[in-house]
Amino acid sequence: MGNFKPLLLRILTPIFTAEINYIRYETNTKGKSYSSVAKQMNRDRRTIKKYAEQDEVQIQQPFKQKRKARVMDPVKPIIDQWIREDMKKKKKFQRTAKRMYDLLVEQHQFTGSDRSVRAYVAKRRQELLEENQAAYLPLESRAGTAQVDFGEAPFLYEGKEVVRPYLVLSFPYSNSFLFQVFPSQNRECFLQGLANMFSELQGVPHTIRFDNLSPAVKKVLPHGERELTDEFQRFVSHYGFQYEFCNPNSGHEKGHVESMVKYIRNNYLLPAVSYHDFQSLHELTIQWSIENRQREHYEKNLPIAELYLADQEKFLQLPGKPFECVRFLSLKADKYGFIQIEQKKYSTSPRYARQVVIAKIGYDHIILFNEEQVEIVKHKRLYGAEEMKSMNWQPYLHMMAKRPNALKYSSFYDELSEKWKKYLQDCTISEKKAALSLLSNLLKERDFTLADQALDVASAHGHHPTAAAIEQVFYQLVNGRGIRETLPNSHLSVTIPPSAERGLDHYDQLFAIQGGGTK
Repeated sequence: MGNFKPLLLRILTPIFTAEINYIRYETNTKGKSYSSVAKQMNRDRRTIKKYAEQDEVQIQQPFKQKRKARVMDPVKPIIDQWIREDMKKKKKFQRTAKRMYDLLVEQHQFTGSDRSVRAYVAKRRQELLEENQAAYLPLESRAGTAQVDFGEAPFLYEGKEVVRPYLVLSFPYSNSFLFQVFPSQNRECFLQGLANMFSELQGVPHTIRFDNLSPAVKKVLPHGERELTDEFQRFVSHYGFQYEFCNPNSGHEKGHVESMVKYIRNNYLLPAVSYHDFQSLHELTIQWSIENRQREHYEKNLPIAELYLADQEKFLQLPGKPFECVRFLSLKADKYGFIQIEQKKYSTSPRYARQVVIAKIGYDHIILFNEEQVEIVKHKRLYGAEEMKSMNWQPYLHMMAKRPNALKYSSFYDELSEKWKKYLQDCTISEKKAALSLLSNLLKERDFTLADQALDVASAHGHHPTAAAIEQVFYQLVNGRGIRETLPNSHLSVTIPPSAERGLDHYDQLFAIQGGGTK
């Protein structure tokens, strides 16, 4: 027994010893005041002073003999598991101690008393609750490290209030941040947001801490390992930073960015900000982020912009080329030439009906290619429940030109301007076929803007222009040569040639000699 008690004391007191070591380090090594350490640790100042000034720390722990609870011991792990499961649920959905006792009797042949179960449940609930609410020792932030998380806020888009996520990159050392607003929290938005912010920083944080975001993590494995998404692995390899992930249900491990998410929402995004496109909104959020560096650090009493320089010095060099934040999918089109991505439909072309096409997916666009890597069509990426289908009619117009009477029953007709609708109504069948074939060519790389202008100019003199006339004006506009106006008849001076006649008499006149006679 002589050596047993000191060994037991070392085993039973590691937490308390760690607290004392922390007190001595903060006060004696770092020079912090007793009051500030006491406030951090929620301890009395006199306790902090006692252990900071003590030359030798001796800890005494009374040894208590415990009797084994032979009936309860086999079911304790089961009860612990039930309590942990219930702590993730609302209180009204948690099992009562009485219900746990009944389940133990029914499912595990428990022979003990309900009083024993009640006592153990009450004790373990309190212990596990204290574990979850345990104070976390403050960690020293290092220059050049960052944290990342998403937040949400209301925005005004086209007169309607919509909720949009925003991605925050925060720097705990300087208390600076950048953020970007996106239509979704998908992997393309996630990676594009980081790439945008790296570009603005002109560097890459050497270490970034993430939550277990689905765009980055496929699966949390045992022993702290993570199975990463392919796109995130390539992104990390491209930029070369070190990544860290929080433990599950441990948001405090990235507490700085969580605080910054709230700060940004309260100071910049409420009430709802109005925007027309994400690019202009991105520029605005960067402007806000840079302006915010002019304020003073809440603890270090220095401008954040000055502290940010220390972050900047630790950044990794930006690669020569930005990462292309896209992924590729191989998909088979249906009989109408549509493919489906995330419950949204996108048109290809009639010629690719029931054929395989390749989709290149970015955060705001989707480009479709054939298997020879030739681009078929480009779409704006759809989000939300309002838009379920994106139709690009240009590849379908050649087919429609063969059946022009179907035009009025297509959504393409609704997209036409009033001037084109009137023009097509006045066309004969053959003229309508020619006009639809023309539009198929004109809309390959451009929208309706120039096509509308070309129709206006070609119709300026009040007549019904042919498709060829509209095409000629269109390419004059494209090439910037202006429109060649027809000159008024009064300005013309044209010599009218004599009418041609058959016979050799006119031929002989070529050899006539002035004064008469011939040679």
